[in-house]
Amino acid sequence: MEGHRKSDRVVVPEKRPNNAPGAAEDVEERTLTKGNTKEPAAPRMQSREHGVSRGLGRVREAAQRDKEQKFTGLLHHIDEEALLRTFRAMNRRAAAGVDGVTWKQYEEGLGERLKDLCGRIHRGSYRPQPSRRTFIPKTDGTRRALGIAALEDKLVQGAVVAVLNAIYEADFLGFSYGFRPGRGPHDALDALSVAIQTKKVNYILDADIRGYFDTIDHEMLLQLVQERVGDPRVLQLIERWLKAGVVEEGQWQANAAGTPQGATISPLLANIYLHHVLDQWAHAWRKTCKGEVVIVRYADDFVVGFQYEQDAKAFQAALQTRLREHHLELHPDKTRLIEFGRYAQERRAKRGEGKPETFNFLGFTHICARGEGFWVKRLPMKARSRAKLRKLKETLKRNMHRPVAVIGAWLGRVLAGYYAYFAVPGAMWPLDKMRRQLGYLWFKVLRRRDQLRVLNWAKMTSIVDRWLPRPQRMHPLPIVRFAVRTQGKSPVR
Repeated sequence: MEGHRKSDRVVVPEKRPNNAPGAAEDVEERTLTKGNTKEPAAPRMQSREHGVSRGLGRVREAAQRDKEQKFTGLLHHIDEEALLRTFRAMNRRAAAGVDGVTWKQYEEGLGERLKDLCGRIHRGSYRPQPSRRTFIPKTDGTRRALGIAALEDKLVQGAVVAVLNAIYEADFLGFSYGFRPGRGPHDALDALSVAIQTKKVNYILDADIRGYFDTIDHEMLLQLVQERVGDPRVLQLIERWLKAGVVEEGQWQANAAGTPQGATISPLLANIYLHHVLDQWAHAWRKTCKGEVVIVRYADDFVVGFQYEQDAKAFQAALQTRLREHHLELHPDKTRLIEFGRYAQERRAKRGEGKPETFNFLGFTHICARGEGFWVKRLPMKARSRAKLRKLKETLKRNMHRPVAVIGAWLGRVLAGYYAYFAVPGAMWPLDKMRRQLGYLWFKVLRRRDQLRVLNWAKMTSIVDRWLPRPQRMHPLPIVRFAVRTQGKSPVR
């Protein structure tokens, strides 16, 4: 059948906008890493599912026992076996870096390649290559820069990440969810919803750090890593990655600050930096507050809930000072303090004000809602949905002459992936609306190529029903899944 011929496949991936789940990975066509809770929150080579040596198990145990221990002998964990595990876990279709080497090409003579690479690492002759800079569009019309590392650099970074994870997973706090093994965006979304619904939350600070990945101070970052990592060879690797620079349009540029988004090591280094700069500080600061304070952070995007407004304002002012001390700043347009929670609607009505304001977090708009009681309603952000439809419309136009079965199968996969993330309780109607809008866009494209206009909407409806799946709820209520995952051991914080 035509629909099964390889030459008819639609191969144009839909890249996600800024801060969307999987944005940094989509350029390299990686498996979604910011998916639902069954998917690891970090790049796949960080997952325990792919095997961790007994030696790293001992490192993890030592890190848990002694929070002050500095690990001086780590490089020996980067052996051929560790590199092989990392290689097997990599996405085989990922885009190549400046070296132009793909996964398939590197697999030829893999044993000798890994032996040579391991030898260079331990002799100190391994030198990282600059990242290849590319860009993805953001919903505000600007572009986000990504750095695609050379394949060998991805290999070594992945192996080092596995080692460092054994240490830092013992250190990271419970309210940190981004890019961590076994944690995903829906874990953060669940924790936030449960916190707002069960704790005394009346105000929300929706915070965003301006250009976080581009502004991390290299010297401060290395100093923070040295608090736990005492192996000079591993520290040298990290420093070399930070200083490797990027290549854009054939020109090399230095990286004075920041960690390249898209690099395997970047999410972990970014988490280490914010663990010291934000998490530990905020955890200690909230103990001085008069009321309850809850925190949920996913990478550089975090939400803080407060019982009292004075605590919220004091925290925001102190946070700005804290970030400035570490060469960071809150984004003025994306950081807001709003009244939100169980009594927000009632209090605003008494003051003659409108409905409570909403806030966005991890692709969802959060809304104060009433049913049998108060709950946090979550809907896909309108800007994200519009951006997705625009991209699909462009791709449909470019592929308008392909067989209906080919386009239909592709659109079905796109919708299924969209539902997998956004089909949460209470969000079915906007997903169904998007399905109808997508069907209409497809209809207009097919009508353009049909000069006789024999396709009418009645016929199109049958095509849509055949190829575009209807949305079904893919996620349980947050409080249900949160209770299952924590099993009473990790209270909402």
